Amino acid sequence: MSQKIIPIEPVTGDDEIEVSLYAARQKIYPRSVAGVFSAWRWVTVWITQCVFYGLPWLQWNDRQAVLFDLEARRFYIFGIVLHPQDFIYLTGLLVISALALFLFTAIAGRLWCGYACPQTVYTEIFLWIEKKIEGDRSARMRLDQSTLSVHKLAKKWTKHALWLTVALWTGFTFVGYFTPIRELGALSLALALGPWQTFWIFFYGFATYGNAGFMREQVCKYMCPYARFQSAMFDKDTLIVTYDEERGEPRGPRSKKADPAAMGLGACVDCSLCVQVCPTGIDIRNGLQYECIGCGACIDVCNDVMDKVGYPRGLVKYATQNGLANHWNKTEMLRRAMRPRVLIYSGILFAITTAVFVSLFLRTPLKVDVIRDRGALARMVEQGRIENVFRLQLMNVTEAPQRYVVTVRGIDGIRIASEHEFDVLPAEVRSAVVRVQIPPGVASGSYPIHFDIQSIDDEDVKVQEPAAFLVPR
Repeated sequence: MSQKIIPIEPVTGDDEIEVSLYAARQKIYPRSVAGVFSAWRWVTVWITQCVFYGLPWLQWNDRQAVLFDLEARRFYIFGIVLHPQDFIYLTGLLVISALALFLFTAIAGRLWCGYACPQTVYTEIFLWIEKKIEGDRSARMRLDQSTLSVHKLAKKWTKHALWLTVALWTGFTFVGYFTPIRELGALSLALALGPWQTFWIFFYGFATYGNAGFMREQVCKYMCPYARFQSAMFDKDTLIVTYDEERGEPRGPRSKKADPAAMGLGACVDCSLCVQVCPTGIDIRNGLQYECIGCGACIDVCNDVMDKVGYPRGLVKYATQNGLANHWNKTEMLRRAMRPRVLIYSGILFAITTAVFVSLFLRTPLKVDVIRDRGALARMVEQGRIENVFRLQLMNVTEAPQRYVVTVRGIDGIRIASEHEFDVLPAEVRSAVVRVQIPPGVASGSYPIHFDIQSIDDEDVKVQEPAAFLVPR
C-alpha cells in the first residue's frame, strides 16, 4: 500500500513554534496505604534511622563508639582502631556490599531500593510529615490547587519548617560521624563551628531536604544509576512485583454482586489505586518497568481491594516471570531461587566476608614501617664501625599504652647504638630514630637485616620488618 507524503511547509513570519523536547514533571501525590509491605517498610525506616541517629551518641572506652577521625587519621569502630594502612578493610567492605546487592537483586529484585535506600527512607519520613500537616492525597491536591491564603501559607510553612528541621538534624548527625558529636553539639550551641563542619551540615541537610521533599521519584528514575543496570542482575526467576495479566484482564468496573465471568471481565476492577499509591507514579499493570522500586505498595492496596470485592488476593504480587507463565505456586517459585547465579553470588560473598573478618580478628595490634634516613645513608663512626640510620613508624592499634623493644639481626656483631625501647600511647603513631652499627671489616655492599619489635606488655605482639644495611666502599 502506498502512503501519501505530505510536505511540511516552512514557518515564516511571526508564526514561530516552540517545541519542548522534555516533558514537564507532573507532581505525584502518593496515596496512604496499609498492609504487610507497608509495615515492613516502616520497620526498616525505624531500624535504619535508630542506627543512623543513635550510633554517634554511643560511648566506648571513654570515646565515641563509631568515629571516623579524618584529622587524626584514625577510624574507631567500637573496639577496633583502623589507620589509613588498613584501607584494605574498606575495600573488602565495599566488595561485600556490592556482592550483597547483586545477591538480593538476583533473588528478589530491588529490595534495597524499596525498603532501605536513604532516598526511600527519607521520602517516607517527609511524606509522613506532609500527610500529618496537609492531609491525605485528595486534601493535598486540593490545597495545591487552591488560591493563596493564610490557611495555605500556614500549612506550607509548617511543613517546610519541619522538613528543614529533620534535614539539618540529619546533616548534623552525618558530620557527627567525623567530628565527635558531643563536641560538635557544643560548638553548634556556641555558634563556633569550623568552616568545613558548617559546609557539610548544610550541604547534607539541604541535599536531604531537596531530594526527599521535592525531587523524590526523580532521583530514582533519572539520577540513580541502579535503575539503569538492574536488568543485568534480573532474570525470569527473579521475584519482582508483578501484575497477573492472565487473571486480571480484561479489566473494568463492576458491582460487588456482579459475576465477572458473565460480564467477560477479569479480576481487575480498574480502580487505579495501584497507580495512586505508587511513589514513582507508574502503572504496574503495564508490566515490569525500570521505575518500579519494588516497595510493594501496589500489592497492599490491591489485596485490600480484592478483599472488599470478595476476590482472592494476589492479583498483584511478588512472583517470577517463569512462575506466572508456568502457573507455579510459591513453593515452586522459591525453589528456583537457588539457581547457579545465586549460588555463585552466595559462595563468593561468604568467602570474602569470612576472609575479611578472620583477617580483622587475627591482625597484629602493631604496625611498623621501616624507612631509611635519606640524609645519611651510611657513615663511619668511632672504632671504625659502620652506621646506618633508620626511622621506624610504630603504630599502636590498641586502646592501651604499649612499650616496645626493638632489636636487630642479620649481620654478625650488628647492634642498635641508640634508644631501643619506646612508649606508644593508645592508637598513636610514633616515629622513632634508630642508629644501627656493625663492626669494621665487612665488605662493601647491601646486606639484608631484620628488625624485631616486641611488646613488653604482651608477648604475643611481635612484628618482624626487613630492611637493608648499606656498607660503603
